[in-house]
Amino acid sequence: MTVRRRVSAADAAIPPTKQAPEAPNSAEPEILPSKWPRILSFSFIFLLPYFYLLFFHYRVDQELKRSILISAAFSAAGFVVTLKLIPVTSRYVLRRNLFGYDINKKGTSQGAIKIPESLGIAVGIVFLVLTILFQYFNFSADSNWLVEYNAALASICFMILLGFVDDVLDVPWRVKLVLPSFAALPLLMAYAGHTTIIIPKPLIPYVGLEVLDLGWVYKLYMGLLAVFCTNSINIHAGLNGLEVGQTVVIASAILIHNIKQIGASKDPEYQQAHAFSIYLVQPLLATSLALLSYNWYPSSVFVGDTYTYFAGMTMAVVGILGHFSETLLIFFLPQVLNFLLSLPQLAGIIPCPRHRLPRFDPQTGLLTGTNDGTLVNFFLRQFGRMTEESLCISLLVFQAISCCFCFLLRWVLTGWYK
Repeated sequence: MTVRRRVSAADAAIPPTKQAPEAPNSAEPEILPSKWPRILSFSFIFLLPYFYLLFFHYRVDQELKRSILISAAFSAAGFVVTLKLIPVTSRYVLRRNLFGYDINKKGTSQGAIKIPESLGIAVGIVFLVLTILFQYFNFSADSNWLVEYNAALASICFMILLGFVDDVLDVPWRVKLVLPSFAALPLLMAYAGHTTIIIPKPLIPYVGLEVLDLGWVYKLYMGLLAVFCTNSINIHAGLNGLEVGQTVVIASAILIHNIKQIGASKDPEYQQAHAFSIYLVQPLLATSLALLSYNWYPSSVFVGDTYTYFAGMTMAVVGILGHFSETLLIFFLPQVLNFLLSLPQLAGIIPCPRHRLPRFDPQTGLLTGTNDGTLVNFFLRQFGRMTEESLCISLLVFQAISCCFCFLLRWVLTGWYK
C-alpha cells in the first residue's frame, strides 16, 4: 500500500570504504509524536465492558483471575515498552532505506515525507518477550497447556519472520497466500484438542448425530482459518490506522467473548481454554494500541506485512486453541466481505492494479472510490467522498458493529445448541 524506495544496484556496488558517511543522528528525520492519550481514551470504550465483566458481573475463579491480571500487568508494561521502542526502531529502518510514501497524501507536503516501514517488527518482538516471560508465572513444567502454548508462540514467531521477509523482499501474492500454511504447522502438529463439532438442535434430525467428529478435516479447517485470518488483515488495508485499528477492535471483542464464556461455564477445562486465549490477546491488544498511537492519521510509521501477518496469525491461534473459531469468523465479517469483493480481481477475472486504493484529491483532501473490489472503495462509492480519517473511523465502526452482531447472533442461537 506504499511506494517503497529500494537501494539501487549502483549503490550496492560502491565499496564500503567509498560510501558516504552516515549523517549524524541530529540530521535524521524525526517521527511525529505519539497520540497515545487519544488512543487510550478510545480504547476505554472496549476495555470498560471487559473489566466490568471480569470484576463485577461474573464470579471468576480467583486463581484464574490472578493469572489474567498478571497477564494484564505484563501487557501494560508492553504498551509502555512498545511506545519507547517504536521511535528507536524507526531510525534503524530509515537507515536501511526501508521506508514508504503515503500515496493517499500524494501531491501534498505530507506525501513527500519518508515514513519508516515494517514497524510491526517492534510490536512482534515485545509481544514474544511478554508471552514467553508470562509462562514462568502461570504454567508449571508438567502443565498440559505448555506444549500448545509454545506451539502457538512458534507459529506466531514464524509468521513475524515471514512477514518481515515479505517487507524486505516484496514476495508475490501467490506466495503470500501460502506462507501462513507453513507458519501454522507447529500449532497443527501440537494440537491435542477435540476435532468434533456440536450439531445445532434443528439439524439433528437430518444429520442423525448430536456431535460429529471431523477428524483430519477439522485440522485442515484450522490450517485454512490461519491462512484466511493472516491474509484478511493484510488485504483490508491501505489507510492510516486501518490495519491496527481493526486488530484492536477484534482483539477487544475476543477478550469480551472469552470472559463471557469463562463466567457462564462451570467446566474448568473449558474455562482454561478461554483463559489461554486471554493470555495471548491481552499483550496483542496492548502492543497494538502502542503502535496505533503512531500509525493513526496522520501516520508517522507504517506497520508493514510484518504486523498484519503477526496480528492475523495471533487471532487465528487464539480462536483455534480457545475453540471458538466459528465466532472468530463472524468477528471477521468485514474482512470476509472485503475478500468477496476482491475475489474477482484475485482470481484474475477482472484486472487487478498494483495499488487498489481510492483516488486522492490534494486540493480538497478527500478520497474518491474507484471500481476496484475492496471494502474501502465500496464504502466511498456508497457514502460519498470523505477524508482518510473519516473513512477509517467509518470502517472501524462497521467492524465494531459486526462484533456486536456476533454477540447477538450467539445469544439467539444459544437455544439451538443447548
